[in-house]
Parts: sequence; structure tokens; C-alpha cells
Amino acid sequence: MAKYDPVKQKDWQIAEIAEAEMIPFDEMCDKLEIPKEERIPHGQKIGRVDYMKCLERLKSKPDGKYIEVTAITPTPLGEGKSTTSLGLIEGLGARGMNVGGALRQPSGGPTMNIKGTAAGGGISLLIPMTEFSLGLTGDINNIMNAHNLAMVAATSRLQHEFNYSNEQLAKRNLKRLDINPKNFEMGWIMDFCAQALRNITIGRGGKMDGFLMDSKFGIAVSSEVMAILSIFNGLADLKKRLNEITVCYDRAGNPITTGDLEVGNAMTAWMVPSINPTLMQSVEKQPVFVHAGPFANIAVGQSSIVADQVGLKLFDYHVTESGFGADIGFEKFWNVKCRFSGLIPHVSVLTATVRGLKHHGVNAGALPCPPGKPVPKEYFEATKENFKWLEDGVQNAVHHVRTIKKAGIKPVVCINAFHFDTKEEHDLIRRACEAEGARVAVSKHWQFGGEGALEFADAVIDACKEEPQFKFLYPNELPLRQRVELIAKEVYGADGVDFAPEAVAKAKKFEADAKYNEYATMMVKTHLSLTADPTKKGTPKGWRLPVRDFLIYSGAKFICPVCGTISLMPGTSSDPAFRRVDVDVKTGKVTGLF
Repeated sequence: MAKYDPVKQKDWQIAEIAEAEMIPFDEMCDKLEIPKEERIPHGQKIGRVDYMKCLERLKSKPDGKYIEVTAITPTPLGEGKSTTSLGLIEGLGARGMNVGGALRQPSGGPTMNIKGTAAGGGISLLIPMTEFSLGLTGDINNIMNAHNLAMVAATSRLQHEFNYSNEQLAKRNLKRLDINPKNFEMGWIMDFCAQALRNITIGRGGKMDGFLMDSKFGIAVSSEVMAILSIFNGLADLKKRLNEITVCYDRAGNPITTGDLEVGNAMTAWMVPSINPTLMQSVEKQPVFVHAGPFANIAVGQSSIVADQVGLKLFDYHVTESGFGADIGFEKFWNVKCRFSGLIPHVSVLTATVRGLKHHGVNAGALPCPPGKPVPKEYFEATKENFKWLEDGVQNAVHHVRTIKKAGIKPVVCINAFHFDTKEEHDLIRRACEAEGARVAVSKHWQFGGEGALEFADAVIDACKEEPQFKFLYPNELPLRQRVELIAKEVYGADGVDFAPEAVAKAKKFEADAKYNEYATMMVKTHLSLTADPTKKGTPKGWRLPVRDFLIYSGAKFICPVCGTISLMPGTSSDPAFRRVDVDVKTGKVTGLF
């Protein structure tokens, strides 16, 4: 048997073999000509890179080619964006290119739930996989500490203001903030899918046990602190943003920030180690940075701007990934991340699978694939019936190709191939997407690594030779509701937007204040449909987008239109991944991760 056989081996088994031969952190830094003063080791295998020193040293060096990876509207299991990102990195490496990338850190929630880790799969895998999947160098832990410290500051202050008079508060050099316990923007966070903590009551007991009030938990990666880590551009900027987070409101409805609570500086102290990206590698030994996290439903859902800045200096081809399908991840990459960073992408890769496009063949009778349930076996078979599903569902890929072209970016469609696909299925996808002007490549990186991704790598190299005609969808001066209308029509394919009365009232307030022009419009929507209804598959026509509310992330500078029902705390399924994770007590090796 070959060293790696993804058809027979589990991801953790491939990772175990590869990690025995991986390049140690210091040797990888030597290879990349990163001097010792820029290295922050974390054991032998991985470590951080001091991004400020690195960027200062390389400030006169031209940037490499900037390549973004997105996807069709996914099934609940995803369509392999991380696998495709790593496959492209390996394919470009096999072509002899100086290549690297930046990926998001996975959340413990999906890692221990349905989806599994975000390390890629097969031979297109990030290593060391166990460290990557179980906390890495501590960024999410630091985010939890910083975020929850803000809640400690607010809830303890609420208790003290209830127990003490104004004179007693003044003796402690405090002024009354008049916190409204029924109007908190923030809740607590933890990095698991814990539906039992979505709505809680805190402060039970006596007057020294806190103030009795309703509260809530979200998953750690939904924190505004994570959003800020994704888009900050320096330590001073990080500190400023962490002091401007709205935690709650006073009884007159005025925001109370982390700065008002005098906790933002301490939050910054927790986050200092996390400003630097972690250097890892693919199974085939190409360098990959990991920095910032997922949750593109409500935040930017990208690896950090910092990681991209460093990668573009170190690599001739730098590959980055955006969360979920192109309607969410790519749209936020295009109109938010690129606006904040000033970086211009050369190519956007649209990841598509035969399975995923069959899933969207609803007009041809495709079987449903609900979250938490096994994918129907018919998705892995080639029959006349489910070929019709693919003929109908391929329009979802066509829709996303058109969206990418609106940004002036060259689209490359990567057919993320599996061993049960047929050439006839691949040819159908190729014809449909090439008719829209996209380059199309079949890639077998999951099964064969870089050697299976040569056609894919060549298509990207070819596309990078053309200068992008990049343009944003809207200017900052465009009023908020018009921005939302434009995104709904041009990206989702809606006929228009219906704003609830509460949303209209908030939008008018934002539109009347010029300072909000610079806030990013961060759409909050399901990733499982182009619409706000996760059950609506395919490429729906004749529908309108409902916006029921606007949330504000005043530190990250996001205004978030809420479309449909989105929970900041996902639930754990009846058959979660943690049931299959184990430890060999003789060696200490973790098994069962995928």
C-alpha cells in the first residue's frame, strides 16, 4: 500500500504518518528565511511568527499573488474548502512554486460535533492535526478569557451598583453607570455547542452572589473579540477596538462599553500572545499560517488580515480561505476584509463537489440532506435519476461564478473530486461553468495530494497572469438599507428586502450618523441556502430577504443585518464526533479526529 491511502485510512492515521516526517518549526523558519528574533516556538513542531518584526523587515518586498478559496452553497458537512485550499497549496508546491497559505483555526464546537475539524482531509491535510484541532497555541482560550472578563466586569459592577450608594461608589473611585440588567448586548462564551446554555439565569443566592438576571452563552468563535482578531491592523488598533465593545446599555438606552467598565486594557493583555499567527504545514510540507476563527454567519469568517499580510511577503502564491459559501464568505472577503486590508485578490477559487450540487437539484427531486443526518447513499451513486439532480443543481455553482465576476476577480472552479464521481458528472459541471467564463479544473487532491492537483494549480497560475479589475459592490457612502438591498439582489438573487419595523427604526438611526458609514455591513444569514431559509436549496427565484433586526459590534465596527433565525450557540447532535475520539494510554496519541 502507498504511504497514504485516504480511501482506507482515516485522517488521523494519515496525520500520524506525516507528522513523523514533518519539518520542525525552527527548520521551517530557516527554509522561509525567518530570523530567530521573529520566532516564538511552541514546542518542537509549531510556533508563532512575530508579525510586526516580519512585516517591518519585508516592507519593501513586493506582495505575492493573492488567492481566495470559497465554495458553492454547502451541504451541512461542507464541500471541502479547507481540503481544496491545502490541495491547491500542495499542487502549486508540486509545480515548484514558492507557496503558502493562511487558514482559520477550528472551533471545538464543530470539531466535537458533526462537521469535525477544519484541517482539510485525505492527503490535503494540515499537520500536526491533533494540536490544530485541540486548542493549538491558545488563541481561542485567550479570546474566551478576554470576552468573559468583560462580562465579569459588567455583572460585578451591576451587583456593586445595586448594593452601594453613590457616595460609597465614589469612595471606590467609581461612578454609577446605571446598567440595565434587561439590556445586555454580550453574553458568556465557551468553545462547544451547548444548547442547554443558550438561555440561563445568573446571580442566584444572596446579595453577594451577583445580581439575579437572565443571561446567555454563545460559542467562543462568535465573540466580537474573535472578529476583532480577524481584522485588526496593529496592537494600538487592537487595544482601541477592545475598549469600544458595547457590553450592555444603561436605563436610558445609552451603550456601556468595555472602556466605560475599565476592562478593555486588561482584555488586550489577554490577547497580546494571540496577535501573532501560528506556523504549521501541509502533509506535503508546505507552510501554512493559522490565525483567527470561523463563524461567518455573523462575523467575517476569515483567517486574519495579519496572516495574509505576512504570507504575501513570504510567498509568491498565498492562498487564503473564506467561510461557508460564496454568498457569505466570499461576499465578506470582497466587501469587508479587502476593504479593511487594502489587499487586492488575483483569483477566487469556487469549490464544488458532485455531491453538493446534486444536493441543490431540488427541482429534479433531490433527496434532502438535513443537518445531523447521514448523507443519503444516492449522493454517492451515478444513476440517470441523480444525474438529473446534478443537471438542475449545477445552477448553484453558476450563480456563485457570476457573483465572483461582479467583483472583477478571476474565478477558477475547482471540482473537488472523489473516487465515486464519474467523468460524465465532472464534464457537466465543467461545461456549465466554462460557459460563464470561468476556468475549471478537476482536482483529486483529497486522494493524491499535490500530484492530484496539478490541473488545478495550472488553472490558478494561468488566472494569476491576468490583472484583476477589482471593485467593491458598494461605496461606503451608500446608506445602510441600500447596501443590504444590493447584497440581497446581486449576491443572493433576491427580488428585494423586507425590513421589520424594529429594523427600520435602527437603520434610520445608523443612516443619520455619518460615523456609521465606515462600519462594515456584516450580513447574518444561514449558510445552507442563498435565502434566509436553510431548507430552500438550489438557486431560488421569486423571493424576498427578511431583515428582522440590526446588531452592532462597536469594537469591530460591524453593523449586522439579521436575516432569519441565527443562533450564536449551535447545538450538539445525537451522534457527535466526540464519541469516536480516544487516547492510546500507552503512547498518549489521540485517535479518532477527522
